[in-house]
Amino acid sequence: MSDPTPQRDHWFEDLADHLGDAYLRYSFTKGTEQEVGYLVEALALEPGMRVLDVGCGPGRHAHALGRRGISVHGVDISERFVELARRDAPEGVTFERLDARVLPFHGVFDAVISLCQGGFGLADGGVGADTPLDPDGTVLDGIARALRPGGRVGLTAFSAYFQVQWLDDERGSFDAERGVNHERTEIRNEQGSAIEVDLWTTCFTPRELRLLAARSGLEVDHLWAVRPGEYGPNPPDLLHEEFLLVGHRPA
Repeated sequence: MSDPTPQRDHWFEDLADHLGDAYLRYSFTKGTEQEVGYLVEALALEPGMRVLDVGCGPGRHAHALGRRGISVHGVDISERFVELARRDAPEGVTFERLDARVLPFHGVFDAVISLCQGGFGLADGGVGADTPLDPDGTVLDGIARALRPGGRVGLTAFSAYFQVQWLDDERGSFDAERGVNHERTEIRNEQGSAIEVDLWTTCFTPRELRLLAARSGLEVDHLWAVRPGEYGPNPPDLLHEEFLLVGHRPA
């Protein structure tokens, strides 16, 4: 008899299964239109272009781009989130379950985005997990391969500066060797049922992001300090939760 339990490739899948639609109730998801509006300008996106959304979640950024006439293919490791993303998707917007660590695309997209630690920044499996030292570098390699020559990339990463400044020892811990923050927190599903879960988020400095991008064959055009719903040209600082890297694959 076959095992009815679906195979799990990442700790995030169980979390996403529990959250479902409730993911879109969290405050950090409310700035989608501002974020997409800024990225359309920063990445010079136009109707008809092809964009890959890595770690698309329930598809909020992909849907917003699709409503602007941009063709988007979203990938996420959570089958539950992929199912939600397919609901009411605009024309030209598609989704599939795919592990960001093994992206199969080669030179076919005009732009790639990975936002809100959707794929980049969540690749570490936690303390003691059998993962390479730099799993997020593997994700970035796949992002670079997916771009056509001259194609552009926009990705966010959690700021190591911000995380260390606001350490909360009661809720989690920071692995200074790996640069990974571990947090124990409560999440609620659509019905309000709460469970406690572990979150592992890799944190970066601007220098690390520039070095990773260069190793993957990308050139960095801008590196801004941002937070959800407040994307803009802010120089790196200690006050914003995330960094936004805007770059391109050389022609």
